[in-house]
Amino acid sequence: MCRANSVATRKRRVLTPNDLKHLVVDEDHEMIYCYVPKVACTNWKRVMMVLTGRGKYSDPMEIPANVAHVSSNLKTLNQYSIPEINHRLKTYMKFLFVREPFERLVSAYRNKFTQKYNTSFHKRYGTKIVRRQRKNATQEALHNGNDVKFEEFVAYLIDPHTQKEEPFNEHWQTVFSLCHPCHIHYDLIGKYETLEEDSNFILQLAGVSNYLKFPTFAKSTRTTDEMTAEFFQNISMEHQIQLYEVYKLDYLMFNYSMPAYLKTE
Repeated sequence: MCRANSVATRKRRVLTPNDLKHLVVDEDHEMIYCYVPKVACTNWKRVMMVLTGRGKYSDPMEIPANVAHVSSNLKTLNQYSIPEINHRLKTYMKFLFVREPFERLVSAYRNKFTQKYNTSFHKRYGTKIVRRQRKNATQEALHNGNDVKFEEFVAYLIDPHTQKEEPFNEHWQTVFSLCHPCHIHYDLIGKYETLEEDSNFILQLAGVSNYLKFPTFAKSTRTTDEMTAEFFQNISMEHQIQLYEVYKLDYLMFNYSMPAYLKTE
């Protein structure tokens, strides 16, 4: 896919350290994990904290979610010198996890725009989306940005002005842009659909499966394929096609087929 889409994928020939801030390094087990928000990254960060903590933690689930997301708790590849970066990219086991792109997007929307507690997202992005996408918005909506509709979120994502202004937030940025799969040769790509099995396989390869298992989670609020289809019912055909274009490389790279619910003709 990298070769077939070389025009789109080779825009930049070289990675800079700034491109590597999603790559979490575990020196003790010589592993690099590229985290993708909304693809079990909280649990993988917890696992990485157990692996790199040298005995500080034994059970990933004893680490609170907010602690797992404190950046200073994990070392990322951009913190190393260029020779150290190259050495690690060459010799460490590198992996990431992917998820059906639109399902990941709906999961991000539900988490960031429909939860009362995410006021920082409402202020930072919600107000901007309302201002740009909603005609006759109330002063309250413009001020709070806490009632963004999924249709408005989609319109914001496909608006060319959005990415010119600033890169997408990591929660809806493409995996392609976060993890650079055409520049970094990943050894393993796990899927959210087979999360437990794939995660435990990686822990087995790392030689830690005798004392560490990936947390099983039965989240009843989890975004499913059916839920995603429902969210897309109100999106016009034109917008659906434009949105697919934005995430097309993620679909192609990671072997996801175009969703059956998409209105494409």
